[in-house]
Amino acid sequence: MSDDNFLIYGANGYTGELITRRAASLGLKPVIAGRNGEQIQELASALGFTFLVFDLSEDDEIRRNIAPFKLVLHCAGPFSKTARPMIKACLEVKAHYLDITGEIEIFEYCASKDKKAHEAGIILMPGVGFDVVPTDCLAAHLASLLPEASHLELAFKGSGSISKGTALTMLENAYKGGAIRQNSTIISVPAAYESKTIRLEEKEISITTIPWGDVSTAYYSTGIPNIKVYTAVKPEGIKWMKIMNSLGWLIKLPVIRNYFRRKVSKIKGPSEDLRNSGKSIIWGRVFNEEQQFEAMLTTPEGYHLTALTAISIVQKLLIDHIFSGYKTPSMAFGPNFILEIENTNRTNL
Repeated sequence: MSDDNFLIYGANGYTGELITRRAASLGLKPVIAGRNGEQIQELASALGFTFLVFDLSEDDEIRRNIAPFKLVLHCAGPFSKTARPMIKACLEVKAHYLDITGEIEIFEYCASKDKKAHEAGIILMPGVGFDVVPTDCLAAHLASLLPEASHLELAFKGSGSISKGTALTMLENAYKGGAIRQNSTIISVPAAYESKTIRLEEKEISITTIPWGDVSTAYYSTGIPNIKVYTAVKPEGIKWMKIMNSLGWLIKLPVIRNYFRRKVSKIKGPSEDLRNSGKSIIWGRVFNEEQQFEAMLTTPEGYHLTALTAISIVQKLLIDHIFSGYKTPSMAFGPNFILEIENTNRTNL
């Protein structure tokens, strides 16, 4: 197998295409695949890539299509619906599995397959994009400053625009509320369970808890038993999130879900100008009864960062890997991995 021996599945999606074009810009030659034959063929033709067309409904078909590859980068969400069959196939054909999920249940599912991944000699690494590379690396950095930390808090502020895939995932999970890790266990909490303000770049920022992937991953990366993740939300937005706690049952109704799916289908995602000019800020704090440490990361805009980190991780794993099993980005590459990405800076506060 060559160093380019990998498959990008879901390459025609908004983020999948950004990742695919990043690979092309570095001279890599992945095979690209997805369910939409017309879109996949068009992208493959534009970039000079080989392509495959298959869906994830039949285990045999997935295995047959991914068997030639050393690594699969899975970009087709919502991952709550698509990840398990692809993970199963990767374990069976012994191909490394990467994805760009931010869904807690998929991180936990991959962690539960750690032993099987070791037996297969492969790596399971979900969340190789903005979810969760920068937050995971910041969590690991903070844990190194206070190994006895009992609590970890993370927060992020992005450019505010999302892709259709992200919106669909949010819609699929809207009725579930929030999640935190408490005494080593993930527990369900209402949306906007806890809100407060923090100071970032000389400004007071309103933040509220969300069920971000680090509620799962940061525990494996750091061992810290109490974890909350926040995002920047204006006070009026927090009010609406709390209102939705009592209306979550509405989202389960087919007529309501179909209405929002039609709305979501019109979302285009951040423009190229926004991706190139935008930035994300990630804040973190670890503490116990005696000490605390804070730090901050600034990174490129989230979707742009996802393309950078995903392909960087692909390259690392294809060239040389000396480990197997379930790994978070910081477990595999250390807390300073994020600093290898262009226009990324970390500051201890």
